[in-house]
Amino acid sequence: MSESRQTPHIRVVAAVIERDGRYLITQRRPTAIMPLLWEFPGGKVETGETDAVALARELADRMAVAVHVGDELFSVVKEYSSYVIDFHVYLCELLSDEVLKLRINDFRWVESDELEEYPFPAADQETVEALLRGDAG
Repeated sequence: MSESRQTPHIRVVAAVIERDGRYLITQRRPTAIMPLLWEFPGGKVETGETDAVALARELADRMAVAVHVGDELFSVVKEYSSYVIDFHVYLCELLSDEVLKLRINDFRWVESDELEEYPFPAADQETVEALLRGDAG
């Protein structure tokens, strides 16, 4: 008889930030899970946090920026081998002039048609596809 283990579920939030027709993407650090992949900035929601609070905290911690969290664009659940990501994407307005590389490897401002040139984790790929279709932002 096998013992059933519950797969951990992790709620993750990400920001779609547009400025002058370009979107902000960030690159994971070499020591991160899925190293050096590109993603829409964000992170894990901690216990007791709302998505908006978590997103503002993560962006401040990673890039020293302030944001206004707007409407949720969409959500998706992605199953990986050892965990499940409950991924929620929000349209955000950047309130800061400068982006710093505190807890990211790099960042880029890219047009939607350039997004396919950057490797993204599976959950972020849905955001890329929505932007390419014109469904988001």
